[in-house]
Amino acid sequence: MDLCEYLKNNQYPGRGILIGRYGEEDVIAYFIMGRSANSRNRVFKKSDDILYTKAYDESKVKDPSLIIYNAIREYDDQIIVTDGDQTDTIYEFLKQGKGFAQALETRVYEPDAPNYTPRISALVSKDNYTISILKKYEEKCQRLYSYYIKRDHVGHFISTYDHDGDPLPAFSTDPLLCEIDLPFEEYSQKLWESLNEENKVSLYVRFGKKERIFNKNEGD
Repeated sequence: MDLCEYLKNNQYPGRGILIGRYGEEDVIAYFIMGRSANSRNRVFKKSDDILYTKAYDESKVKDPSLIIYNAIREYDDQIIVTDGDQTDTIYEFLKQGKGFAQALETRVYEPDAPNYTPRISALVSKDNYTISILKKYEEKCQRLYSYYIKRDHVGHFISTYDHDGDPLPAFSTDPLLCEIDLPFEEYSQKLWESLNEENKVSLYVRFGKKERIFNKNEGD
């Protein structure tokens, strides 16, 4: 699948995670979108090994509970990527010698009725990565995990929603297999440009040690 074409034709996938490989470089991308003023009032910032969301205008924040969080953290040689504060839950479990799935067993989908936004998470290790989604299904939390061996020019993508709607429909398939066919600068720019102009908020892209942050509120 051409991920950029998929995103161009999707007005609102919500938040999205891409994990994969390009040559010898691990590829990680995470983006956030927003329909409300509260969701759109955000930027990505990076401090040490933590990527986090931050209010762009603090005076306009209405409810920070589901929009302000650490999105990416590192523990030893593993990288945690999520769409919420379960990043910190996973980090604490890894520190205790416990596993990715064990951490997520303590969490459920977000309490934002009627959408009940799924929690999407990924753990990148040396030779493989795992992608997870926790979503509401018949009044219960459905916990799905997908495990992949790293392959050159190959990635997998997951988002919180299938597309725009009211209520928003949860992502309903396995993570999407996609080709990572361009080097860092070109791929990063193309990915940012593929996100819906009205709804996109921020994007983080990393190839190996190279990384870039796009923040619409800062003119990117």
